[in-house]
Amino acid sequence: MRTIELTCDPAFDRAVRTVWRQLADGGVDSLADNPHPGHRPHLTLAVCGGIAPDRLAAVDELLSGALPLRVRLSGLLSFAARSRRRVLSWGVVPGPELVDLHREVWRLLADEPDPDPLYLPGRWMPHLGLTRRVEPDALALAHRLLGRHPDLVGVFDAARSFDADSRSTVPLGA
Repeated sequence: MRTIELTCDPAFDRAVRTVWRQLADGGVDSLADNPHPGHRPHLTLAVCGGIAPDRLAAVDELLSGALPLRVRLSGLLSFAARSRRRVLSWGVVPGPELVDLHREVWRLLADEPDPDPLYLPGRWMPHLGLTRRVEPDALALAHRLLGRHPDLVGVFDAARSFDADSRSTVPLGA
């Protein structure tokens, strides 16, 4: 599996990590303590079974012209995980620039194998993850800890592709 992801500038990254830590300190299994060295707040634009080098180069070129990209996070989203577990995320308001960029990425990846249908245009719900898969009572606790969660404006200033087989990332959009 390969992804295309946008990553946060330093101030945006710190703000998201602060929320991760708030959840973790309150007893919710957040993303704060993920041990992978490449783990950081990100917005996934695409997930495929693989991405050919020429397609990855085309996405790299597209992203280099599209970044930095200013966005607003607003509202909490809950996605079904396995069994009765849920994942809590911070919704990304899909402004025109982001929607156009997402559509263009998928135009470039149209022939790549095994596209994840949840990330395709028309189905994608842009978000930044806050928790791991949690039970309903932990999800309720997360909502109590965060209270009326404020909007946050931030900037995606870089991108990457994650390779699940090698567990490595390749920078994009530089």
